Amino acid sequence: MPPDQASAGRHRLVLAVTCLALATVVSAMSSLNVALPSIARETQATQTQLTWIIDSYSLVFAALLLPAGALGDRFGRRNALLLGLAIFGGGSAAALLTTSPNMLIALRALLGVGAALVMPATLSTITTTFPPSLRARGVSTWAAVAGASAVVGLLASGSLLTVWSWSSVFLLNLLLAAAALAGVARYVPESAEPYQPALDRFGALLVAAGLGVLVYSVIEAPVHGWSSGTTLAGITLGLIVLTGFVLWELKRRHPLLDPRLFRHPRFTAGALSITFQFFGFFGFIFVVMQYLQFVRGDSALVAALSVLPMAAAMVPLSRLSPRLTARFGIGRPWVTGLVLVSVGLALLSQLDRDSGYGLIAAALMTLGSGMGLAMTPATTAITDALPPALQNVGSAVNDLARELGGALGIAVLGSVLTSSYRSSLHLPGLPENLEGAARSSIAAAATIGGPVLDQARTAFMTGMEDALLVGTGAALFAALAIAFLLASPRRAPRTVRKETTGIPAGTHSNDSAPRPSENQKAAEGL
Repeated sequence: MPPDQASAGRHRLVLAVTCLALATVVSAMSSLNVALPSIARETQATQTQLTWIIDSYSLVFAALLLPAGALGDRFGRRNALLLGLAIFGGGSAAALLTTSPNMLIALRALLGVGAALVMPATLSTITTTFPPSLRARGVSTWAAVAGASAVVGLLASGSLLTVWSWSSVFLLNLLLAAAALAGVARYVPESAEPYQPALDRFGALLVAAGLGVLVYSVIEAPVHGWSSGTTLAGITLGLIVLTGFVLWELKRRHPLLDPRLFRHPRFTAGALSITFQFFGFFGFIFVVMQYLQFVRGDSALVAALSVLPMAAAMVPLSRLSPRLTARFGIGRPWVTGLVLVSVGLALLSQLDRDSGYGLIAAALMTLGSGMGLAMTPATTAITDALPPALQNVGSAVNDLARELGGALGIAVLGSVLTSSYRSSLHLPGLPENLEGAARSSIAAAATIGGPVLDQARTAFMTGMEDALLVGTGAALFAALAIAFLLASPRRAPRTVRKETTGIPAGTHSNDSAPRPSENQKAAEGL
């Protein structure tokens, strides 16, 4: 076999294995959604606990992405993949043995630790080891897998739930992790950046604490009330800590994430777009899976099959998006995609208890088309905006934006759903214990049945409409913001003073020294 063909074959194997690892951790964000009714019935979890069971994974995933990506860059991306997949598989095996809602929340958080090690290593492996001629195709394939894996996870879980309990979802996680682990060990080459600086531990602590407090306050808002002092204080504290993270990073010679990177309009546009796309996407999955099963009465498999039109539109348009970008420029397909996302969510918000599947399918195809069109240009804008020295940062920012958007989407849309559901549910004359159970979740109302379930379904529809309208507004805001950022004049590279130290950046021990790192120089030159 000619050397070029052999090299291309090796890169295809690497791409297949890294995409399998990616699909393993991405599908886990959505796959458990289809099992929520079973989990609620068998564990007696409240609506807030259900939100935490789903979102603890996304929250830890997002909070640890930056430090986990930095560790992968230092100690090797292949090593990060192996360790992350082992943690993910071990946590999934432990989850097979528990029926406690709180233990499920904790184990899902452990899975998030493993996923944080895996995801940044997948994209950075592609961008740093693939030649330029294959890189764009590799990134577009990565983006397609990242988008479609959520739907594939739903379908696989729905199929398993027809023959087994919700624990089968964690068995699926375990099997996928084992297969990916074997593939990484066999085919993925090691890649790392030499002379990596010391890890910014305090910065990692700040971003994890800020995101944790913010998301916790949003998820718990229906319990305390959105206008309560506890909720407002928590949200304010989370935002203050995240602001402190930005200020701390600006002073660091080797920041975990240099805020100066966001001076580049396309880099900012890419990060903003990914965040809001997945804010709506994962929030929608959390809400609609409950609608299909609790309100329409679909089985887990039928509910999973019902969202296939979204994937059927998303995957081909994700692959077509680079061609459309080459022909019409990056702005048109990107902004059009975000507008379609908002239209799809708006259509879904208008569903009622008797809506036919045709309307659901049309809304899902619109949503999937928009996701497919917008994902690839957003990801490409992040990676193309940065020089080779910062490709690892670009990968981390792309992943962080995605997981942060997903975590916030589940938290915000789930919280809006819960608040509206509880305020809209009126059960006069019902015994206090039964009323409290029905208000805790629609799953509990379903166990009571009769008129209580009928009222709960009506209240749930009110909550779903409110939640999806919030997602609609977020996608529309993103479309307007991206159009504005893409119209902004590109900044000319700034002159960076030449300061050399004579020793590698990673060997400095004094982090307060004023000398800029190479990453800072690259960031300031954008």
